[in-house]
Amino acid sequence: MTTPRRGRELVPYTAPEDPKNQDPRVMQRNAAKVEKGFWVKLRRSFGQLPFLEEAVSAYYCAFDPRTPRPVKAMLLAALAYFVVPSDMIPDFIAGLGFTDDATVLFATLRIVSGNIKERHRSAARRRLSDLGLRPPAPVSQSREPESGAET
Repeated sequence: MTTPRRGRELVPYTAPEDPKNQDPRVMQRNAAKVEKGFWVKLRRSFGQLPFLEEAVSAYYCAFDPRTPRPVKAMLLAALAYFVVPSDMIPDFIAGLGFTDDATVLFATLRIVSGNIKERHRSAARRRLSDLGLRPPAPVSQSREPESGAET
């Protein structure tokens, strides 16, 4: 009779610190997939990704040379999963195909959020504005009266 499995025993888990998760060949492969398909996938999924700015911030963090290698490896893996159309639930399945991509990306973002810096967020906001994918900034309600205007 076998002992019932619990917790991490149920799902095979390899820690991000494990050297095989940071293999330069794997990271290069993932980086190539991300560079090739990230912006295309982002445009296709616009409106379906509630954390659009965070995803683009993750892209900039993943390609920042100052980002620690384990964080970079995790981000590149999650972004590559997001980009590749044939994954656990293929993207062409209406209503479901995007959910696994978003879940993997969102979970990874939460894990590495402390490594996504203001410089990454700022670059993401600029790029989204350049692409027309960022809503315009809200107009301030309190306006100062112009000089010479009647009050």
